[in-house]
Amino acid sequence: MGRVSEYFLRWGEIVDLTLVELFKTVLLGIVEGVTEWLPISSTGHMILVDEFITLEVSKAFMDMFLVVIQLGAILAVVVLHFERLNPFSAWKSRQERRQTFALWYKVLLACLPAALIGLVANKYMEEHFMTAPVVAFTLILYGVLFIIVENYNAKRSPRITDLVNLDYRTALIIGFFQVLALVPGTSRSGATILGGILFGASRYVAAEFTFFLAIPIMFGASLLKMVKFGWHYSSAEVMIMVIGMGTAFIVSILSIKFLLRYIKFNDFKVFGWYRIILGGLVLAYQFFVGDPTK
Repeated sequence: MGRVSEYFLRWGEIVDLTLVELFKTVLLGIVEGVTEWLPISSTGHMILVDEFITLEVSKAFMDMFLVVIQLGAILAVVVLHFERLNPFSAWKSRQERRQTFALWYKVLLACLPAALIGLVANKYMEEHFMTAPVVAFTLILYGVLFIIVENYNAKRSPRITDLVNLDYRTALIIGFFQVLALVPGTSRSGATILGGILFGASRYVAAEFTFFLAIPIMFGASLLKMVKFGWHYSSAEVMIMVIGMGTAFIVSILSIKFLLRYIKFNDFKVFGWYRIILGGLVLAYQFFVGDPTK
């Protein structure tokens, strides 16, 4: 009887998840899946979306949930590029395996700045910079920078047109640009793509390396958050995580394919203008409707 009672209790917790809450979860997964890869700031959008869409969960679980759906987005990269990222593939030649190992070495090297500085500064950033005005400012700032960098980049040819030719020095420099994303609204992908373009990488190479760079960073962040929150979840919380993560995974696959196809023929200026417009709307909303200090 004890197991039967426990089963019905767990089922009751899931039923208590209203369609509205499930719809919110799907929406958050969609926002994550789109904004994690486009250079428009996933964290910034999540902060802004929270003004209108709030799950009925504890703050600790919400913090962990946001990282878990990011993990769903990262899994999309692993699935899409598994063969390319797998150094043990039987289909690869010895040289191709060496190149794959070299790619992972560059990724890990580029992760060091954000990992080391993030451990020290992340808590402070979360406590003092997770606000709509900060997000609005960084959205506009990096939107302007995207337009400036693209105008500058139009007058020169990239020296790195293949990911195989990305050197360790440039990889490390891109890693330092990733540190800028500690400020909400910056966009991790936006900062690293800008860094890659400025230091000689083509748009396509900069975007590809940015995707791969996210894998160890986000897996590490997800693990830390889950350990911090603990391993005891209600059935409703498990359902929320699965739906959010699955939605982010599916939408991320579509977003990654779109971006890589888009940048073959277009620059990043459209994302710069989007950031500027969105940042202006956020400031207007905070001034006329919200709390300007929040």
